[in-house]
Amino acid sequence: MIASGVTVQRGGRDVLVDVTVRASGGQMVAVTGASGAGKSTLLWTLAGLLPVADGSVDTPDDVALVPQDNGLVPVLTAAENVEVALLARGVPAAATRQRAAEALAALGLDKHGDQLVEELSGGQQQRVAVARGLAVAPAALLADEVTSELDAANRERVLDLLAAHAAAGNTVVFATNDEEAAQVCPIELHIADGRATLVRS
Repeated sequence: MIASGVTVQRGGRDVLVDVTVRASGGQMVAVTGASGAGKSTLLWTLAGLLPVADGSVDTPDDVALVPQDNGLVPVLTAAENVEVALLARGVPAAATRQRAAEALAALGLDKHGDQLVEELSGGQQQRVAVARGLAVAPAALLADEVTSELDAANRERVLDLLAAHAAAGNTVVFATNDEEAAQVCPIELHIADGRATLVRS
């Protein structure tokens, strides 16, 4: 996954300016910066969902984005939200229920699969969104502020799962305002006023 010299404009202004990111399989990258700095815009751009005004983006075919608002369907259960994502990826219907159950269990949600999303707490919804992203086993997983509503134990659980996904040879790019969460990532890219600086690599 490579973004080279990327400039992104929204609402007539530059949100990202000449940003370069290189993330290979097996790497876990933290994207840090204040709210409004451009972290979410960078993730959506890496996912190929936003056009660039300048530069280029090389996005793998197999990418999953866990958005900041979780992107769950409130009228579906937690399990159904994961199953729908698996079906969309071409997983046979017979296998989706088991894979969804396994993904939810890994996030400590094995007793909540049959609950509607709107019945879940914010932290539980966040973990369902992570379960959905991991269940499809993408080559590149982009996660936006997915620990913001979690207690310490569940934050550690999510970070461990993201790290394991990277260790399996996949790419993980994780946007966060949490300095402790960022320290889990061997690579950190800091964004300020739309410009990126490599903090460590």
